[in-house]
Amino acid sequence: MNDFVSPSIQAINLIREIGDKVSQSGEPIGRFSGGGKFSVQLIDELVDSGIINVENDVRTFDGTAFMGVNLTLKGWEQYEQEKRGEFEGKYGFIAMQFDDPDLDVFVRKFVKPAVKDDTDYDLVDMRDVGRAGIIDNIMRAQIRDSAFVIADLTHDNHGAYWEAGYAEGLGKPVIYICEKAKFDKKKSHFDTSHCTTVLWSIDDPEEFKRQLVATLRLSLNLPS
Repeated sequence: MNDFVSPSIQAINLIREIGDKVSQSGEPIGRFSGGGKFSVQLIDELVDSGIINVENDVRTFDGTAFMGVNLTLKGWEQYEQEKRGEFEGKYGFIAMQFDDPDLDVFVRKFVKPAVKDDTDYDLVDMRDVGRAGIIDNIMRAQIRDSAFVIADLTHDNHGAYWEAGYAEGLGKPVIYICEKAKFDKKKSHFDTSHCTTVLWSIDDPEEFKRQLVATLRLSLNLPS
């Protein structure tokens, strides 16, 4: 499993965690641990951005504790947007079958870098999400907060179809991809066979990247 969790996802998770705790108690969080150096930096940046309010912070040799933590009005607006599925993080979500060596390598070496380099969006899958909790709820939250979803249909994976349908229902842009030989032979399910599908081949990644980026930019209304 990949232990990397992008800063944008960590920021959304932090806003959600603080909002949930304050909503339950009705009071600011008395003591909130900053965790490691990066977590402290993230909290400081969210304070500077006017999203989190901290009454005081105590910094010791073994860490930082933030006292009286709450969301600002701007932070609560983002929290409510996230709850309604209206908040879009700076990342996309890829739905796919895991443990296919060709697909895993293709996504890691070509799909994720192409998305990042050409659109500046991170592309994450469930292996990138380092959060405790029920996996189905975490997956829904990641899709709900994403700017777009890429769904790989190579294996007719039921989960990938469900995740794409969930994203479609939220009004998220969904880009379908599929391994070319499989698509040429069997297409995809009839509900998606009429949708634009970007075909990939391990032997020709450059053409796939060109088509994927063009489709993604069009879907997100990004300048070409």
